[in-house]
Amino acid sequence: MVEIHDTAEEAGFRSEVRSFLDEHYFSQAEKPLPQDENGPRHDPASQRWADALSSRGWLAPHWPKEYGGAGMSVTEQFIFNEEMAEARAPGAGSYHGLQLIGPVIIIHGTDEQKAEYLPKITSGEITWCQGYSEPGSGSDLASLQTRAVRDGDDYVLNGQKIWTSGAHNANWIFVLARTDPDAPKHRGISMLLVDMKSPGLSVRPIINMANAKGLCEVFFEDVRVPVKNRLGEENRGWYVSATLLDFERSNIGAAIGNRHSALDLVKHIEDAGWPTGQPDEHVRIELTSRLIEAEVGRLLSYRIVSMQKRGLVPNYEASMNKMFYSELSQRISWTGMKLFRTQGMLLEGSPNAPRNGSAPRNYMMTIPQTIAAGTSEIQRNIIATRGMGLPRG
Repeated sequence: MVEIHDTAEEAGFRSEVRSFLDEHYFSQAEKPLPQDENGPRHDPASQRWADALSSRGWLAPHWPKEYGGAGMSVTEQFIFNEEMAEARAPGAGSYHGLQLIGPVIIIHGTDEQKAEYLPKITSGEITWCQGYSEPGSGSDLASLQTRAVRDGDDYVLNGQKIWTSGAHNANWIFVLARTDPDAPKHRGISMLLVDMKSPGLSVRPIINMANAKGLCEVFFEDVRVPVKNRLGEENRGWYVSATLLDFERSNIGAAIGNRHSALDLVKHIEDAGWPTGQPDEHVRIELTSRLIEAEVGRLLSYRIVSMQKRGLVPNYEASMNKMFYSELSQRISWTGMKLFRTQGMLLEGSPNAPRNGSAPRNYMMTIPQTIAAGTSEIQRNIIATRGMGLPRG
């Protein structure tokens, strides 16, 4: 059963969020800038926006109140994320800190670790990146080979991580490393919190096809990490990394973002310069299909949050949602290129590039979405085996 209507209590909270947006976002002449590959913005408007969110605990809505969050229920988080996405209001703070490592520190961290890191995450004083994937360990992450050898009060860390988003601007990195090479691969891994300024640690940005450097390689050469910076028990890092607070996983923001992107294409039909003033039938059908698909994506998000409200844990449903919205974002961008015909392939800086080459840039930026956070192939396997009951091939 998919719930698409608010209860009276939910409608009241939605009204509260909208009033907040009216006061702190829509009424501001100078809007905060969205985050990019360089992380959170620090212009005056973005700082005012971050301060307004922080004053309500809405930078980390799923965190408990005692750690600077809002203690929102799953339903409240969904409504908050939905209204933020509808308003196109940008997030604030470090995603890797607020959504990933912060919740793990709350559950598995020592009192000293909580006192040291959590306030700096919510204040934006430090930003984080994730040291998981390696050149030979992506979808099969538990096969990772980065080693951490105990030496007194330190671990000595050696190895390489890759596809590390934002590492060139991060202050800290949370790293999965093998601390027991003889244990079964899931049981010999520990999680370490590593200062990016540590001697022996180096970062090399990776320039992607859109000429951006949001991804990086990170190298560890005899990097000494204090044992006190281990998060959770030794050799239990795999299970520590799987821990997250109870927050909504519908990704309603991505679903609404896809709908905004599809509607933006319709609004720019006149800019495309079609001789008749309208695209040909094939492009019109594509535009209509993208709008319909965007609504399907929104309903998939509603399905997931409806399950969570009933105490269920989305499994293959989350894989369906992730695969659908990431592939749809590519289709929308591809349709955007077709809308501008041959000129739609011209990149930024080309004299005749429509909208300064935004169409091909958007398309190239969507390519990694079907790889990050689990490839579409992995998602299809999960849907087939767990959702459809098909045997493993």
